[in-house]
Amino acid sequence: MNIFLFKTLEVLLALSILVFVHELGHYTFARIFHVWVEKFYLFFNPWFSIVKWKPGKYLRWFVPGEKENTTNAVHGNEDEKEKRGWRATEYGIGWLPLGGYCTIAGMIDESMNTEQMKQPAKSYEFRSKSAWKRLLIMLGGVLFNLLFAMLIYAGIVYAIGEKKVLLIDATEGMDYCNAAHQAGFVDGDIPIAMDGKPVMEYNDVMQNMIDCKTVTVLRNHTDTVTINLPEKFLFAVNQELQDSGGVFMMYRLPVVVAQTEARSGAEKAGLQAGDRLLAVNNDSTPSYTEFVGALKAKADSTVTLTVLRDGNLINVKADIDGNGKLGIRLTEPEKVFKTISINYGLLASIPRGIEMGWDKMVTYVKSLKLVFTKEGAQSLGGFGAIGSIFPETWSWLDFWNITAFISIILAVMNVLPIPALDGGHVLFLLYEIITGRKPSDKFLERAQIVGMALLFALLIFANGNDIYRYLFR
Repeated sequence: MNIFLFKTLEVLLALSILVFVHELGHYTFARIFHVWVEKFYLFFNPWFSIVKWKPGKYLRWFVPGEKENTTNAVHGNEDEKEKRGWRATEYGIGWLPLGGYCTIAGMIDESMNTEQMKQPAKSYEFRSKSAWKRLLIMLGGVLFNLLFAMLIYAGIVYAIGEKKVLLIDATEGMDYCNAAHQAGFVDGDIPIAMDGKPVMEYNDVMQNMIDCKTVTVLRNHTDTVTINLPEKFLFAVNQELQDSGGVFMMYRLPVVVAQTEARSGAEKAGLQAGDRLLAVNNDSTPSYTEFVGALKAKADSTVTLTVLRDGNLINVKADIDGNGKLGIRLTEPEKVFKTISINYGLLASIPRGIEMGWDKMVTYVKSLKLVFTKEGAQSLGGFGAIGSIFPETWSWLDFWNITAFISIILAVMNVLPIPALDGGHVLFLLYEIITGRKPSDKFLERAQIVGMALLFALLIFANGNDIYRYLFR
């Protein structure tokens, strides 16, 4: 399958799940407080809907847009509507995969149903409920996204546990990107402290890099060196990674074969799982970084590989293709270095999932301060940036890990105090709770319009960045 199409389907699947979870949060709290939810839609449906379903009344496919009855909230007996529960809602799927919505009666939202607000308030409407109930309804989507991410992480550690390589046990150290080299990092350095605080694992480094000023590394296994990170270091790293791919740092792996690809030079040369490749044409390649460089220099030629197999050194002739590829899959760090394995029972996986979700959220919140700079704005991305983090081949583990992280992003972004986002409604509700005064409907309508304009502008800007990077970088 075409890689672009495959990644598009991955993004759509992940966003469909997360939009449903988010809107389900609003819906659930609305129902708890007996507020009528008029519509529950996955994706937007301007002009037509893929499907509409009203329990006990109709199921329609590819329905063109209909003129809304803006006074439908006042039809029928109030007590009867409260008793109907979920059957009083129209459920549907739109065609525009930019989100979804939950239309709550008696609320000024993206539907801008101002005619309904001119009618007397009904007991089943959002505006009739106390401020704290309305606050929980608005926070429901954010809360469900956060809990869903924690649930995914709990499920992952319950299913496969965790395998950790302590940095000090990564005997070859780490390889770094060019921006890191310019800051003073040397391939083989092992981070041991950040701003004077010890770090033990790879994730410790990545989570603290956002607001770190100094990194202390162990160099050549004996020397301790402190690196002062330059101003805007993260922007330089981020720019390089966007332009050329890769990561800030990765384990400096010895070249140990996991498997060979079919009809590749490695397979034809008879390389086997467990073989360690030490040199190319007698040039030492202690890590994968040197090995890749040596192969690219010998593209479309035959080389002699020095191989350590079962304790014996042998020489093997192998063909390198025109892209400088041998055709091997590298053994994972957990199978090369000393690892710490942690298995979780059902109950133990829950607090671990909560901890992982919380750590991811804190790290992401810290990173938001970088957005409010020129470099940060230029690094913003839209659907293209989201698609770029998904793998090119299917992996349930990668899919759920990425989906969990995007769920956290949606939770954080939605709680920002911007009108039209959940955070905007929360801001006005907190104002009402503190002052005892409710903003006027006219003010809320105007704030909603301004917020929607800002969101559309941000959407266009972020996706414009994606297009610019694709075309010019």
